[in-house]
Amino acid sequence: MASESKYPDLTSFKALSFDCYGTLIDWETGFLNTVRLLTSQLPASHPLNTEPPTEALQRLNAVTRKFEHAQPTLPYNELLAEAITQFAITDLELPGLSDSIAEPFGNSPGTWGPFADTVPALQRLQRRYKLAILSNVDNRNITATVDRQLAPATFDAVYTAQDVGSYKPEIRNFDYLFRRLKDDLGVDRDRGDLLHVACSLWADHVPAAQLGLPSVWISRVSQGDGERLGGELAEYKDKVKFGWRFDTLGEFADEVERQFAAKSKA
Repeated sequence: MASESKYPDLTSFKALSFDCYGTLIDWETGFLNTVRLLTSQLPASHPLNTEPPTEALQRLNAVTRKFEHAQPTLPYNELLAEAITQFAITDLELPGLSDSIAEPFGNSPGTWGPFADTVPALQRLQRRYKLAILSNVDNRNITATVDRQLAPATFDAVYTAQDVGSYKPEIRNFDYLFRRLKDDLGVDRDRGDLLHVACSLWADHVPAAQLGLPSVWISRVSQGDGERLGGELAEYKDKVKFGWRFDTLGEFADEVERQFAAKSKA
């Protein structure tokens, strides 16, 4: 793994590809708000009825990942509805889940807000690079996110798991990204044009390392005392090769601006 204390050159890249939910959008809070609706129905003594409900959140995330693997062509909004219903029955031992909770949850990612630093950082970064998204969500949710939650920042390209027919960390999602960026924007990853920016180690940085794709880890601190939903570095340190690490996207944008300023004075 590349040293975390040094910042190699960031000025040579032509484009940035982003994971969206968890990196740009506060995915964890969106999940927590719905999980609370369910755990609050449990007896006070139930081990999953905690605040924040981090263990329940981690279990729902695990169920969601299983669905992504088992049903790769199922759009994310439908997958979330199925996953939370299964979670309610198997993990929370509830009798079932009404459509008034399951379906709105599936369509909720488009309503989740960005981290406070996200939009200002994107506005700075778009002055230096072309920006693209490679997300595991469906087209309906990502459209709402880009048009409402991330505005007035703009993106040159947006690609989803629904477009690809599989979910990250599948390599085919990144192959799709490379092909489309080259066709749509003239961005050639084989020429060193592309830098991937993401929080999730297992979904983004592991496949990036396998493909030799340079990457930036935005390490976003998890809520509560649970493990990071994107994976703990201790678990994945031998499988990732990110060249840069920042706690927030704002800090990444600061370093980009510092490097471009230094280059202009050289």
